[in-house]
Amino acid sequence: MRLFGRYDGVARPIVTYGSNPVLHRRCADVTAFDDGLRRLVLDMFASMEAADGVGLAANQIGVDARVFVIDCPDAEGEDVVGYVVNPSLTVPDPVGEDPAEEVTEEGCLSVPGPYAELPRAFRARVDGVDLHGDPVSIEATGMAARCLQHEVDHLNGTVYVDLLPEEQRERLLAEAAGPGGDLPA
Repeated sequence: MRLFGRYDGVARPIVTYGSNPVLHRRCADVTAFDDGLRRLVLDMFASMEAADGVGLAANQIGVDARVFVIDCPDAEGEDVVGYVVNPSLTVPDPVGEDPAEEVTEEGCLSVPGPYAELPRAFRARVDGVDLHGDPVSIEATGMAARCLQHEVDHLNGTVYVDLLPEEQRERLLAEAAGPGGDLPA
């Protein structure tokens, strides 16, 4: 479900960890499929591109809505580009010789700077709807599967550092805050 003119939106500031409660709670289901939703998705693509990201959830720009966008390569290097409204995540069984999960570095635009190794399923599928309320699915492997899982976590109020041991999380948040401590805990 590619969106024509997807980068024609307006880039919005990225919400950082601890700075806005919308980042730390489950987002509201989308019920209005109108021009406002289309504008949101366009702005999300523009915000993701401006921040040099590969995925973005609506709450990362301060919007309480179950929507995410993705532009990320899969395990074969093919770009997975799209968006999903009201997504639900499933982890399909491995195919062939694919591993069930992989541990690689993960980062987040809402925790700028640091990365941490985190296990994620190698294959993931998200089902939801498009801008018109019609069913859509994205199934991906590798980094794109990691991105799908990461973005659905966001929409459920979980930032990737929340999945890490407390000591490691605190260290990464301190690193993201920098010397001035600009990132709230």
